Amino acid sequence: MADEGRSADELLDIVDENDRVTGQAPRGEAYRKRLRHRCVFVLARDPRGRIFVHRRTPDKLVFPSRYDMFVGGVVGAGESYDEAALREAEEELGVQGLPRPTPVLRFLYETPEHTWWSKVYEVECALPVHPQPEEIAWHAFVTEEELERRLGEWEWVPDGLEAYLQLQAVRSGEGTVGGSAD
Repeated sequence: MADEGRSADELLDIVDENDRVTGQAPRGEAYRKRLRHRCVFVLARDPRGRIFVHRRTPDKLVFPSRYDMFVGGVVGAGESYDEAALREAEEELGVQGLPRPTPVLRFLYETPEHTWWSKVYEVECALPVHPQPEEIAWHAFVTEEELERRLGEWEWVPDGLEAYLQLQAVRSGEGTVGGSAD
């Protein structure tokens, strides 16, 4: 996500349980009042198939200092999921000219503190990455096996972990968990 400290006023579409827009609110208000909005998750792989993993900076508004296997963030007001996925992936990886991420699945993430419709994408990044230092404290491309080993060791962002588990379920043939990628 673009620097969350400076973007609490960023306008988001507020959506209902069916992902239909019902209004708009600034990001800070959406988080404070637990207003349902939209987010994108992009699993970025290098040409060798390794997954981009990073630790968020300690000053992030949501889930500071936690690890994530996705880049992504909120979908701005009037922005499509697909537009947000490409924008967020390029911003967080620090690249330009990334191929359009491929949608894989969609699900509703809900906890007592947060609620957002989530669309999960995949993309191959053959470009050298230059992550935003205000967003990402550490990063590496790791194998799927390494990532699986770290799932029980590192403190992961809960929505990213849920998105990863949903993605694994789809890959294992359990269908489109939580809805289609449309």
